[in-house]
Amino acid sequence: MQNGNAYTEGLTPFWDALHEYWRDPAAGRDAVQASLHLDSTRWQYVHGVPAGRLDRVSPDTWTLDQALLDRPGNAEIQMQLFWDYRTNLDAYPAFHAYFRRHRPPTLIVWGEHDEIFGVDGARAYLRDLPDAELHLLDAGHFALETHGPEIAALIRDFLPRALRGTGDSDHRAAASA
Repeated sequence: MQNGNAYTEGLTPFWDALHEYWRDPAAGRDAVQASLHLDSTRWQYVHGVPAGRLDRVSPDTWTLDQALLDRPGNAEIQMQLFWDYRTNLDAYPAFHAYFRRHRPPTLIVWGEHDEIFGVDGARAYLRDLPDAELHLLDAGHFALETHGPEIAALIRDFLPRALRGTGDSDHRAAASA
């Protein structure tokens, strides 16, 4: 997984507006709708990216996302998705139980500067998946944009070991930059 959160520890202050929206939709609506504007969309791509890697993030990414967000009627669809996301939090304990019970081979690659799903959410997986392999990259939320080749190499290394059902213990819970 790449910055795919399943733990409340991963919810950063970015989520404060959503929590308000879930408590009181009328009061929180404007703050959540602001996240659908171009400056917020761009922020998701470039925040936390080291200066030396900013050139790897094409403006096409946020420009295309914004064009899709700006389609007629899409703002209401996004607001419904934000509203529904609260049910994910209710499902987190079931995810944790599944992880503990089945212990699937797991590669966790996370941008350590992600302010949407914080790094504490990445580390939390190790409670329920102690054999998981964790790599924290010098990246933001969309680590694939800036670290695609590195992530591909991690996947290529991990998959054969996971498919064999054996793991190289010195790779477990490793942190790489």
